[in-house]
Order: sequence, then structure tokens, then C-alpha cells
Amino acid sequence: MKKLIAVVALLLTLPGLRAQEGSLTEPAVFFGFEPGSDRNLFTYEQLIEYMKVLDEGSECIKLEQIGSSPMGKPMYIVFISGEHNIRDLASLQNINRELALNPDLEQEELDGMIRNGKVFVLATLSMHSSEVGPSQSAPLIAYDLATTADTKKLEWLNNVVYMMVPCHNPDGMDMVVDYYRKNVGSKYEGASLPRVYHKYVGHDNNRDFVTLSQEDTRAIARIYNQTWFPQVMVEKHQMGSTGTRYFVPPNHDPIAENVPAGIFHWGGVFGQHMATDMTSDGLAGVSQHYIFDDYWPGSTETCIWKNVIGFLTEAASAQKATPVYVEPGELSVGGKGLSEYKKSVNMLMPWKGGWWRLGDIVTYEVSSTMSVIRTASLYREDILAFRNRMCREQVALGKHTAPYYYILPVAQHDQGELVNLVNLMKEHGTEVYELTSEIVLEGRVYHQGDVVIPLAQPFRPFIIEVMEAQEFPERHYTPGGKLIKPYDIASWSLPLHRCVSSQEINTRSTALEKHLKAIEGMYDLKEPGEKLSHAMVLPVAANASFRAAFQALEKGMNVQRLKGEVKLGDKTYPKGSFIIYQGTGKKAWNEVLEGLPFEPGMITDRRAFPADPVTLPRIALVETYFHDMDAGWTRFLFDSYHIPFTVLHPDQFAGSDLAGDYDVIIFPDNDKDILMTGKRKSGDSYYLGNYHPDYVKGMGKEGLAKLLSFSDAGGIILAWGRSARLFEGVLKIKHAGSEEEFQLPFRDISADLSKAGLYVPGSLVRVKLTQEHPLTLGMPESIGVFTRGRPVFRTSVPIFDMDRRVIGSYPEKDILISGYAAGEEKLGNRAAMIWMKKGKGQFVLYGFDPQFRASTQGTFKLLFNALLLDRVN
Repeated sequence: MKKLIAVVALLLTLPGLRAQEGSLTEPAVFFGFEPGSDRNLFTYEQLIEYMKVLDEGSECIKLEQIGSSPMGKPMYIVFISGEHNIRDLASLQNINRELALNPDLEQEELDGMIRNGKVFVLATLSMHSSEVGPSQSAPLIAYDLATTADTKKLEWLNNVVYMMVPCHNPDGMDMVVDYYRKNVGSKYEGASLPRVYHKYVGHDNNRDFVTLSQEDTRAIARIYNQTWFPQVMVEKHQMGSTGTRYFVPPNHDPIAENVPAGIFHWGGVFGQHMATDMTSDGLAGVSQHYIFDDYWPGSTETCIWKNVIGFLTEAASAQKATPVYVEPGELSVGGKGLSEYKKSVNMLMPWKGGWWRLGDIVTYEVSSTMSVIRTASLYREDILAFRNRMCREQVALGKHTAPYYYILPVAQHDQGELVNLVNLMKEHGTEVYELTSEIVLEGRVYHQGDVVIPLAQPFRPFIIEVMEAQEFPERHYTPGGKLIKPYDIASWSLPLHRCVSSQEINTRSTALEKHLKAIEGMYDLKEPGEKLSHAMVLPVAANASFRAAFQALEKGMNVQRLKGEVKLGDKTYPKGSFIIYQGTGKKAWNEVLEGLPFEPGMITDRRAFPADPVTLPRIALVETYFHDMDAGWTRFLFDSYHIPFTVLHPDQFAGSDLAGDYDVIIFPDNDKDILMTGKRKSGDSYYLGNYHPDYVKGMGKEGLAKLLSFSDAGGIILAWGRSARLFEGVLKIKHAGSEEEFQLPFRDISADLSKAGLYVPGSLVRVKLTQEHPLTLGMPESIGVFTRGRPVFRTSVPIFDMDRRVIGSYPEKDILISGYAAGEEKLGNRAAMIWMKKGKGQFVLYGFDPQFRASTQGTFKLLFNALLLDRVN
């Protein structure tokens, strides 16, 4: 009787809580099929249209635009809760902000916020667009929560605001769905999309939450950085078809040492409830402590460094909406957490095999989502109190525990990258300041205008994580045994990757704190007022100077590069710096000026400087059909820097006039066998993926011959990573009536070094650069480059019409800067970047990614300079 009275009392306090079940259009009626049914997928536009129907028909749902995708599609968040919570979203949002950011709440005020606040659970769905299940489950979840009469669910939604981003990647969703629909019913049903499922970066959109380079990434990150400050976040993914059916936290080692222990504890609470609830629902194959570590930031879970209880789930995949049958003997696991596909503490009820459908994925998604909401409701007060406790603890640590500040001198090798770093940190929700007077600290003099990031901030773990050099936490499967390798990369330090000088301060200074001024709005180093001048000079050391030069060329302006050093006032502009003339295009001039982050040098008279004209080369960028993310990142970089290019697929080489159409051909990191044959190779055997045969093509011998003829005619070839192997060994150039064999004077020795113990899982290492070379204009003598330990070059004395120069080499010792490198001494004195010539052709090979995920600004100029190389006469 008491239970009945309690339920009635709850319902009486929530007038009009639910739309009647018959008053809202059911998903199956709206879409014409049940979401999750075999061979049926809806598009992003259909998904959002249905969410709008629910928004209009239910007082328990609110749809709000949060930004746009890279291809211009509007992105939305759906709030689902009790009607009274939806009405009070603004006041609840303020409670979230105070709990997240205010360490000085009085106890009475804090108690009131905990009493009146709700747990906001953010769920981001299907950022990887081939992982269709989460977004396809969204209408079922939303409809169920909007119409339920289940008293338990009503109680959950009294305590929780569920924030669903129904699709994290709208552009990719439509690409994948449209391509699946095109092939459904044919023999190639379920084939992989022959491109990245994003405008640029594909799967790497889940690697962008430190750099925030993509529009969709920024839209999602704003939710927990600046606007809604949810207490819980879950991102929904899929994995392979033949392992466990579902992954829930806790994750496996290694974990991020800067993240407070409580964040991981709470992730484990949510994971254990999911495992219990899903198993209770009869869902087999739920795993924990398996495969996925929690070490590197860059995914949506970067929020855990900002005191959000964040985690991911992973469902086994079908072939999009096409069922797969998995034989019991095909089920396998391996590596972190599970070595055998058997009942174990990390998988208590194994799935036995059989048919696996999109409908199964949807069922698992619905079950896991309800469990997360239930858990958030169950621990509402504890979670809200925990959020403010994290805020208070981190601020207190910043006042009493080193480090206390990071100071970035305003005088930098590349001032533009200082500006970009400051604005990025502000976008991440951190407070950034300027010094208002000179101060001496730890034996160094810091000047007015230097940038200071104090550590007494709620997001202290994030600040430390991205400002310090990374030191990988070595963990082993057994004492002294095999290393537990990182899931992704091992270095992401913003200052180090950008070649920005930063000092970690381990002494607290009240004097410094009295001379700080908060940086409000967008930060730059420009002086106000109109710039009246004949021409501007831009320093070659700044990436922004290259962007301005390329932008000016795009607008038809006269651009030149200095042939020697020039002094303007108290500033010296070295060789390679750019002169941009105003001409008659004042609008174009002002647009270029507006895009600069710093003050350019101004030439007010008509004097001439020793300089060469700059022209844009005709660039071909090679991109394969096989989810070529590195090529996609290169496209993004070029678009961002106003560099025109043409995408060229390997199978187009044979039929193209390469020498007639292009000056530079660029090969981003890719497998040599894919470039040549369109197939992957393991040992001596090739194997096919699940691509339509129209796309399983490489350049072949004829295409390679065309490429070498392009070089022979004076073309320039740039290649990095695995693509460099394309130019190793004996090559042939066809001349009229004859054929010439030659071998470029280099060899990739990275395989030998790996066998000898070299292991670099994506880290920043030191490289010494040859100075006074066209490729290193604007570069310091020593830099950090991002590498996975391949390729590593050995050059040889050239013969005939060939030549070579080592542009960058690893020092003998102290090679690792940030990350992890086992056997780093194997790299000592080896070549990291080389230039070669064969006849009129030039080759520039990089043993590192000069533009890795748009996050290695310190090496961008090594690529830009190569684009502007003079041709050999």
C-alpha cells in the first residue's frame, strides 16, 4: 500500500509529464519500417525530422541546434526529461555551471543545488558512421522515454535530463546510408564506403578533441566545455563482428594518471550497472576491462579530464543493416583483458554465436541507455555532489600543489601558434591571463604581455595533460613481462607539438597573481587601426605567414619571398619571409590582414627588396578509396591554408597526363601495396577487404611508370610514412624507344630497427635540421617531429644524375621529447628527412607525418616549403 501511495504521489507532482502513447507517431509508422530491422536504414535528415515530430508533440522533449557539420548540416541535441525539467532547463543549466566551475559555494547554497539539480547525461551517437546501430536506435529510445507510463522510468526522468546527440557525424551518416541503399539487394550489399565517412577525417573524428580542428568536434565539445556542463557522458560505438557482443567500462590499463581516481570509480559504477542490467535482460557477451584503455585524450571522452564521468560503449557490428552469421569457432578475443573466448570475470555470459543483426545492436543500445539513465537517477545526489567536489579539489590542488602555472612568453619563434594555442585553451573552457608587469620567478624574467595559465582551475587535469610533456605509464601483463601498449598514440603536448615555448612553474607566487589580467574574447597580437601601406612583410617562421601568402595568391595578389635578410624598424625578417603587395585590391588586402594573428611589417615606400616571385604549384594529392584518413587530414590542412589541389586516386595515374597537369604530387602515409595494387598484403599473400571491386585498384606498373615520367620531366614528389617505400629499390623510367633502370640513393631501415627493439607508438622525437636549405626556411635548428618509428632512412653515395641531402636527422642521444620510445638509441644519427634528385625530378621523403591529424604545427613549414621548391633546370 505504501508503495502505491508513493507512486501516486510522484505522478501527482508531475502534471502532464508524458504525452499519451497514441498521440505521438511511432517510429515504425514514421519511417515505414521498424528501426533496426534487416536491410533498412534511415538518413540523417529523416532522423532529425522525426526528432522534430517528437519535439512538437511532447512537452518532455526539446530539440536544440548546437552547431553545423563540416559540410553544413545542422547538428542537434535532444533533451528528454520530465516536463517540469524541460520547462526549467535554464535554471538547471545554471546549477550545472555552478557545480562545475564554482569552488566557493556556501554549504547551504550547495545543498540547495544538490537538492534541486538533476543529473545531465550526455550521449553522443554514431560518430563513426559505419557504426550505424546507435543512431538507428535513437528514435526508439526517444519515443519510449516520451511516452512511457512505467513508474520506474518516470522516476528516472524526474531525476535525470538525458541529452542525446542523435548523430555525432551527420555528413558521414548520409554517406554511409546512401551507399548502403545503393548496394542493398545486390551481391555487394554491405560493402564499405569507398572514401572517408566525413568531409575530411573519417574515423579520426574521435581523435580531434584536443586539437578541436573540425566543426562537428567543436559543436560537441562546447556542450561540456562551455554551455551545459553535464555530469555524465557516454559515447556509443561499434567494433568487429567476431569478438564480444558489447563492451562497457571499466576500461583496461593504461589509464591517464592526471585524471582523478573518482572519475574512474564512477565509470566503473556505471559499467557494472550496465553489465548487470543487460545480463538481466538476457543480453549475452557483455565484456569489461577489455581492449580499450583510458590513457590518451583526443576522443569525446576527453571530458574525463574536465571532471565529467565519461565512458564509451562498443557493440559488435553487423554489415550495416545486413545480418551476419558467426560460427562459434569464429568467435575470438585477444590482448588486453581477455585471452580466450571463455566465461571469465571480464565476460560472465559469453554469446554462443549465430545470427547477429542490426536489430540485436539496437536492443543492446536501448538496454544500455536505460541502464545509464537508471544509474544516474539512483545516484543523483552523489553525482551532483561529486561534480562540485571535483571542482573544489582541483582548484585547491592548484593553490597548494605544483605545478602552479604555465607561462608562455609572448616572444616566440612562431607567434601565430602562441595565439592559436591561447584561443584553443580558452575554447576548452580554461582561464588564460596576461602579465601586466615584469616579474622574476624561478630565476627567469617574465615580461608584460607574457601568457599565464594558472592551475587553480576546475579543469586542472586537462591543463596539465595538454601542457606537459607526456611520459607513458609503463604497465605490464606480468611483472617484468610484455608491455601493455597504448591503444592509440603517446604524445599530444600542445606547446611541444606547436613548437611554442612554455615554462612549468613549480613555485607559487602571490606577486605574480597580483599582476594578472584575464584574456577576454579572441586573443591576438595585432595593433588596432587601419594599416595603410604599399606592402606587408611576414616572417617565414610563422605558419600564419604561409597561410596569408597562399590566401593572397588565391586572390591574385603579388607575393614574393625575400632572397636575403631585411630589417624594417627594430625587426629583422630572414630569408624566405614573404612580401605581399597591396596593388589595387584593397578588399583582398584587408581580408589577408584580418586573418593575421600578429602585426605584419609594413613597407610604406616604393623601395625594392631582393625577392623572388611566388606562384602556386599545380598540386595532386593522392588519396586511396580505403578510408584514407591521412590524405583527408592533408586535404583539411590545405583547405585551411588556401592551398589549391586536385585529389588523384591511384587507379587514375595510368590514364592521366601527370607531367602536363601537375607540378607537385603528394603521397600521404599509406601502404605501398594498397597504392600499387589496391589490396593489402600480409606476408606473401594479398587479401581483399569488403570493398566493391570497382575500387580495389592501384596505380599498377603503368601508373608507376607515368609517375616516374612525371619526375623525369621535372616534377616534384613528396611522400611520408609508409608511402616512402614506393620509391625504394630498382625503378624504371621509359624514354622514347628505351628504358632506364635506376635506384634512388636511400633505403628504409625501420623494419631492421624494429627487429632490433625499436618501438615508437606515435611520439614526439627530436630532429636536427640542416640550415640554409630551401626546405628548412623558417625552421629552428632542432624540432620535435611526430613519428611511429617508420620510416627511418639510410642514404648512400649517389651515381650518375642523382643527388641527395639529409635534411633532418635524429641526434645521438636525448631523442625522445614526449611519449614513449623503446630502443630510442637505435634512431641515433639516422636520417629522418631526405631530399633527392634524379635528373630534373626531385623527391622529398619524410620519416614522420609533417601534418599529423592537424596537430603538429611545428612541422607544417617543412611541407609548405616543399610545395614552393624551385624546379631543377
